[in-house]
Amino acid sequence: MSIEKVEVIIGCEIHTQLLTATKAFCACENRYGGMPNSRVCPVCLGLPGAMPRISSEYVKLGAVAGYALNCKIASFTKFDRKHYFYPDLAKGYQITQYDIPLCQDGLVELRDLEGNILRSVRVERIHLEEDVGKSLHLEGAHSYIDYNRSGTPLIEIVTKPDMRSPEEAALFMQTVQEILRYVGITKGNLEEGNMRCDANINLKITEDGKEYRTPISEIKNLNSFRAIKDACNYEIKRQKEEFINDRQEYVAGYKRTMGWDEEKGETVIQRTKNSFVDYRFVVEPDIKPFYISEEFKAEAFKMVGELPAAKRERLKKEFGLSDFDVQTLTSSRELVLWFEKTASLSDDPKKAANWILAEVLAVLNEKNIGISELNITPEQLSQLINAISRNNITGKQGKEVFALMLETGKNPQDIIKEKGFQQVSDQGEIETFVEQAINANPKAVEDFKKGKTNVVGWLMGQVMKLSRGQANPETATRLLKKRLSEITGIQL
Repeated sequence: MSIEKVEVIIGCEIHTQLLTATKAFCACENRYGGMPNSRVCPVCLGLPGAMPRISSEYVKLGAVAGYALNCKIASFTKFDRKHYFYPDLAKGYQITQYDIPLCQDGLVELRDLEGNILRSVRVERIHLEEDVGKSLHLEGAHSYIDYNRSGTPLIEIVTKPDMRSPEEAALFMQTVQEILRYVGITKGNLEEGNMRCDANINLKITEDGKEYRTPISEIKNLNSFRAIKDACNYEIKRQKEEFINDRQEYVAGYKRTMGWDEEKGETVIQRTKNSFVDYRFVVEPDIKPFYISEEFKAEAFKMVGELPAAKRERLKKEFGLSDFDVQTLTSSRELVLWFEKTASLSDDPKKAANWILAEVLAVLNEKNIGISELNITPEQLSQLINAISRNNITGKQGKEVFALMLETGKNPQDIIKEKGFQQVSDQGEIETFVEQAINANPKAVEDFKKGKTNVVGWLMGQVMKLSRGQANPETATRLLKKRLSEITGIQL
């Protein structure tokens, strides 16, 4: 017997914390970190008699996520209880959504750096649920629990099993992270646990013309793109070896829950489960089912705006930017909006892009700050770019003005005036500088007659020196060449 084909089947479940002001069902502050158990109340601790109340902002941001991932938003929905025991789950159950989720039937397109679609991944559902507390396993014999995270608003994004490689699974999470950050509903920091992925993976194996499926493994809490790829790659090898040595039949609803041991580079079985039987879903009795109005949906839809892929295509067509340029400029919503504002006020949008990609991003990287923290506005940068485009100052002077703008926060026009950088474009004035440079350097003219054309560049330096760097370089070069040709008879 021989294996003829192995097809990888991967579906993802992404848990994402939302940027609401309060927790999902109480008024406690929704914030990462801080002193353990300092942001808790009877509701998020699950104390007897405490009654949860739905945060409207929570539902709205969930709908925004749904629209951003091309889902349909329910007009009627409800919450359910999902029962299981973990030490960091205070109530012994989680408030979630089971059979009537907020969002369904979405689609996420995976693209390469040139914008080509590699695969379309169907989103089965996005449902609302609360996060649990955090177990702290410190040195010594005891573990501790911080309930600050308990009750934090989450969405869970569940895909169809449409991905066919670990690389596609990692790209899916990267794409979702970009989109959800872009619409401003999550920080999406994997290292802080704002976003984490469970990868459901099994294999379709063709052996001697017959198809077999391996049991599904759910690899939990993957918190980096590398971890997704490495864990899935290991699980592919493990399942293939298991099929060869001890094949087991695929059973719908049955899963093995696996953890990823990054140090050992292997998956470790944690438990087995049959979802419906294990979780004992029941309707949440303390929260009434509710309707979502069309006005509410419209407000959520408006918050989405233009998404990264569409914006990249538009910027390429509108401004003639390269794939690299648009990938970089759309790396965050704040940056691309900053660019678009600058470009709209600039004579040369392409030059605006170049300035942001080269000069502005260098400053942001050096200072480790975001564009919102830069002490220069789009209006100020566009004024500087226009001063260069209109030949009021040289490009070299522009960089000096930019540095002074960063240092002082002043407008470029004020700095140009203070420094006397206003470029001289008057032809008669520049002709005077050219004549002075030629008369003061007769040997250079003789060298030019002998064929030493590099003398032109040296004489240009003298013209710029005489004009204190203010002569328009293009006009000065043209007039110098013209005058040299008149004196020597050599045409340039």
